[in-house]
Amino acid sequence: MKSTVEYLKEKGIRPSAQRVAIMKYLLENMIHPTVDDIYNGVLPYMPTLSKTTVYNVLKHLEENGALQSLTIDDKNVRYDADVKSHAHFKCQCCGKLYDLKQPDISPLSGINDFEITNMHLYCWGLCPKCKSEKASSNKDF
Repeated sequence: MKSTVEYLKEKGIRPSAQRVAIMKYLLENMIHPTVDDIYNGVLPYMPTLSKTTVYNVLKHLEENGALQSLTIDDKNVRYDADVKSHAHFKCQCCGKLYDLKQPDISPLSGINDFEITNMHLYCWGLCPKCKSEKASSNKDF
């Protein structure tokens, strides 16, 4: 497994202390964290870190292809270090985000001469745990 520094260098990103710490957090916490999650997760190791720095680093990492931002809800932007093409599912009960295999979009490519270069697919519903709890309790979520 490559180091965080090597990963950043492969993406053409100069590995500053803040960039390494934030990217390391994202790679070790594949939970689609928010800015607050990232800030609170890195702060104990970097007490001088500001939220502005976190925002700026995340923007730089995204612009260079090291992560993707998710706007699956209107409350928070989430961040994903998995930049391979995949879909996301948000449970409407517990709020947890899950990665899903993205369906093949090749049949859409070339429709009306458009070339699809990027696609975000978001799904909402109940995760297996919440679905099971709903069924066993017969209550609405």
